[in-house]
Amino acid sequence: MSENPSTSSVEGSKSVDQIEADIAAARARLAGTVDELHVRTAPQEIARRQVESLRAKFTAATHTESGDLRTERIAALAAAAVALIGLGAARRRHR
Repeated sequence: MSENPSTSSVEGSKSVDQIEADIAAARARLAGTVDELHVRTAPQEIARRQVESLRAKFTAATHTESGDLRTERIAALAAAAVALIGLGAARRRHR
């Protein structure tokens, strides 16, 4: 590939101190990126985000946009929970 004359003249005019400063800035950006990736991939952070997501989904499923409870959905969830508990109790009696 051919060099862009304007780019090569700018790079050629950089002093050693400027190049070292550029390298130091790039290292600092890279270190920041690595630190951010470390935080994002920490098991505790992943678990925290999952819990936050589940809470948001549960709230969206059980509340209207105005914040009122969706009683029909809550009643359905309660009925399902009671049915599961009842099935578990019935199985234990038959053993």
